[in-house]
This record gives sequence, structure tokens and C-alpha cells, in this order.
Amino acid sequence: MIYGLTGNPTKSQIWPPMHRLIEWLSEKEMPFCLHQPIADGLRERDLIDGTICDELDAERLAKESDIVLSFGGDGTLLRTTHETGPNATPVLGVNIGRLGFLADIEVEDLFEAIYAIEAGDYSIEERMVLEATTPESDILDVAWALNEFVLDRSGEAGLIEIDVRVDGEELNTYWADGLIMSTPTGSTAYSLSTGGPILTPGVDGIILTPIAPHTLTVRPIVLPGSVEINARVLGNDQPYVFAADGRSTVLDTHDLQFTVQRAEHTVNLVKLGGQHFFKTLRKKLMWGVSRSTKEER
Repeated sequence: MIYGLTGNPTKSQIWPPMHRLIEWLSEKEMPFCLHQPIADGLRERDLIDGTICDELDAERLAKESDIVLSFGGDGTLLRTTHETGPNATPVLGVNIGRLGFLADIEVEDLFEAIYAIEAGDYSIEERMVLEATTPESDILDVAWALNEFVLDRSGEAGLIEIDVRVDGEELNTYWADGLIMSTPTGSTAYSLSTGGPILTPGVDGIILTPIAPHTLTVRPIVLPGSVEINARVLGNDQPYVFAADGRSTVLDTHDLQFTVQRAEHTVNLVKLGGQHFFKTLRKKLMWGVSRSTKEER
């Protein structure tokens, strides 16, 4: 098994555990390679001396690794999947962030996790990805999302008006701060914070969640994963934002049609034996925890 090591170099917390992992892998004679920014950061801190392994760009890191270890939080893991591109190399998120629904291995459990992988005690979850297209093919900086797409006002005062059709049938014209189009993976991210439902990863669905809608009766809706969604920000004088997994493009072209549907590729995540989505919910959202004892019932 060849491990590709990457992470968020702006997080100071990643350097000690990354250094310990490299020493441990070297001692165990387990092959690994480093993402170039991580190698540079380790060398700047005198944590590695010279070249100890291949130092690669993100796409080559994924191609030459059996599993990519992403150190950081959920945002880092999302960035890792985009940097490595649409490929089948599975990613294991090592959580050094706060919540960690995607990066769900805590850093102190990393060596145990690698032992489990070496023993074959893991599975690969294929996660749905959404893709977006427009008539102007080069207008979007990022065209696919593991978590969600968001049409959002750009910070200017006032709401935006978004017309939505599903498989050609009129659904609604949203008058709101914005609209989230989420995968099941993204159901525990931005959509959840705005009142959307939680979907288990295996559900074949797409969530539409309005952000602060003007009409209180407008609620989130779950659509089949096979649908084609057409969304247009209707004409007004203010710019707006199209974001894919938090990476934003500011636009001022109104009546532009965004076509959103399931992508052909998936993102593959490593899940260790004994891990379950419900367990993650109980742990991260503190379900079943008494307020007085803070113990899981």
C-alpha cells in the first residue's frame, strides 16, 4: 500500500503529527509520497532533511498512491478531492479541524487506522458528485461539487430571485438570500445550518435548501438523484455568487441558466471497520447525550 500525504499547510497543527507519521512509515518501511507544499513546509521547519520520498503535485500524488491521507478538516478534504481531480483514488480524512464529518479519523488514532488498512479492515464509499454547466462553458471556476453548489447574493443589500425547474417542470421562483443544491454528503454541511434535512450517504437524492427565504412556507425539498435542475438568477442590478464546495465565482450575468445534475464520476472515501454514519452523527452532533452528564446514553 502506497500512502499519499497531503493537508492544509496553513494549519500549524499538522506539522508535528505529519512528522511523526513520516518517521513511523519510514521505520515500518511502508512506502509513501508527499504533496509538494507539505514537503516544502516540513523542510522549512527542519522536520525532514533532503528528499526522503517522491514529492509530487496533487494529480500525480493521487495517481501514484493507493490511498491519499488528507490532514486538516472537512474543508481540507474537499480541497484535496478537487486538487487531485476526478479519479478513483480513495481519500482518508485525518481530522485536525473542529467538526469533521468527512475527515473523521482523529489524528491520535492514525497509526491504528493504518494498521487496519494494512489488514484490509476498511471499505470504500462512493459518494455522489454534482456537476454544473452553463451555456458559457468557461464562466465557472469549479464545475463539480462533493458537498454543494450555492447561488448566493454577493453581499449587496437585498434578496435575489432564482427561478428553478426540475426536468423541465417549474418548481418555484425563490426570493431569498440564496439557494443550496446539495448532495447527501453535503447534507451535514451548509444545507444543515440553514434548516435542510440530513441524508445518509447512500440515499440517491439532491437537496434544494433556500437560504433565508422571504416566504416562510418555502421549505427544503429532496429530489431524486437522477433529475436535471435548471436554475436562473433573474435580472436585477446586483452581482451574485456561484460557489462549488466553498470556492466562489462572482457573476453579473443575469438570466444565465445553470444546469445541475449528477456527475459521471464519484469521490471515494475510506471507511474503517466499525465506522458508521450514525455513530458519526451521535459523536459530532452529540445526539443521545445528557445535558447534565454529557455522557452518551
